[in-house]
Amino acid sequence: MSKIISLANQKGGVGKTTTSINLAAALATEGKKVLLIDADPQANTSSGLGVEIRELENTIYECLINGIDPHTAVLETKTKNLSLIPSHIDLVGAEIEMLHLENRELLLKNLLEQLRDEYDYILIDCSPSLGLITVNALTASDSVIIPVQCEFFALEGIAKLLNTIKIIKSKLNPNLKIEGFLLTMFDNRLRLSNQVYEEVKRHFGDLVFNTVIARNVRLSEAPSHGMSVLEYDSQSKGAQNYKALAKEVIARNKN
Repeated sequence: MSKIISLANQKGGVGKTTTSINLAAALATEGKKVLLIDADPQANTSSGLGVEIRELENTIYECLINGIDPHTAVLETKTKNLSLIPSHIDLVGAEIEMLHLENRELLLKNLLEQLRDEYDYILIDCSPSLGLITVNALTASDSVIIPVQCEFFALEGIAKLLNTIKIIKSKLNPNLKIEGFLLTMFDNRLRLSNQVYEEVKRHFGDLVFNTVIARNVRLSEAPSHGMSVLEYDSQSKGAQNYKALAKEVIARNKN
């Protein structure tokens, strides 16, 4: 039975997709069987793993809207133990189409029940919004990782996300937990980065991961080569950070 974790923050540019790709790859290199689901219409997670999106027959869109067997949408990646259900720009219109479907908040949950026994971890890269697809992801998940960029407005919008999580817990998924807050784009030379870290730590305490993701050129370069940073440069600071994060996630989930 897999642990299902969403990566969510309606604020864009916080390192959510970067974390989805590289945490999934790092968990896979730790020997865990991982499925990564790209639930963002921009499909950056898919292209960042080298998928040619225009050539795809089946994506998360066809699974949600047409009810196809999700196994037919699963792709193997270049990283051992890491599989992907890709996204497509068609997903933009899915929320409107889903409005007319029965149990529309449970579509992804029902989908993942067909896959759950086959993986150790299922990670869902959510779109930077709190729309119906993100609601589906949070309803299907055991927990959520919230990436927080080390910048001046870091905590702006988190209250809205936490309120959404609270509503989903009360109405759709009472077992949903916060896996942790992850500080991204950290630069220890900047006073601001350290201030943001201290502020987030003060607000959320033990829910903040010990691992922080430092600013790293290799992290930015890897997606353009269709690779995770672990594959692109395994010795880079970015790769080391995500390996440490994977170990921390595994440690938090030991029974």
